[in-house]
Amino acid sequence: QVQLVESGGGLVQAGGSLRLSCAASGLTFSNYAMGWFRQAPGQEREFVAHISWSGGATVYANSVKGRFTISRDNAKNRVYLQMISLEPEDTAVYYCAAPTNKVIRSPIDPGSYGYWGQGTQVTVSS
Repeated sequence: QVQLVESGGGLVQAGGSLRLSCAASGLTFSNYAMGWFRQAPGQEREFVAHISWSGGATVYANSVKGRFTISRDNAKNRVYLQMISLEPEDTAVYYCAAPTNKVIRSPIDPGSYGYWGQGTQVTVSS
């Protein structure tokens, strides 16, 4: 019943920007922290960003800190990932994730998240 649907991916040149969106349904969205992960071909799934249920606390991977911004709109059941200064190394499928529990001990661990979207492709060309 829980559904997470990402959108906003696409092809962009290096230095460009994209904003990803994740629409959530089937859960009380405002009660849950949310995360963004990404996975490049042949690579492990990598943590990107995390936001608390209230939006008052965020965590970023070092590789994206200063370039990506996670935010949420609980009234719309959406979480966003604003990406600027994109690099070819950012090319990956980006996944929105929600935890199965309201308490997350390790927000950077994919195992903390029980619900995943289908992913949206981000491709950054040189």
